[in-house]
Amino acid sequence: MAKAHLGRHGADRVPRGDWRKAMSDNVAYALLIYTGLQIFLTMNAIKDLAKGSLLPYLSLIVLVALIIPACRRYEKRWEHLDDAHAADPALRPIFRRDQFVLWLLALGLPFALTALFMGIERFA
Repeated sequence: MAKAHLGRHGADRVPRGDWRKAMSDNVAYALLIYTGLQIFLTMNAIKDLAKGSLLPYLSLIVLVALIIPACRRYEKRWEHLDDAHAADPALRPIFRRDQFVLWLLALGLPFALTALFMGIERFA
């Protein structure tokens, strides 16, 4: 997606309420938060597990193989909007629902994955 030039005169500014840009920003920030949480939780979990754990590798595989493509597909749902619909206030409830699900996954999935991998590691 081409970035709009944010000049002083506002001629090429992204319109206020552009759902495409807002979702793109949310996906980018959610990935950053997810990755930070995943690294923090994984590193703390490694301290509790025996040396040679597969936990960090499984976490990385999940991040790269599943989460990033899933977020990209999620973002693409909003990219198809034309300029007229990109600022349509009627899309706000749908945007908020998608935003809520995105952040729920970004904040909850690192904890769930770490707990899952730790459970697998402890019982293996």
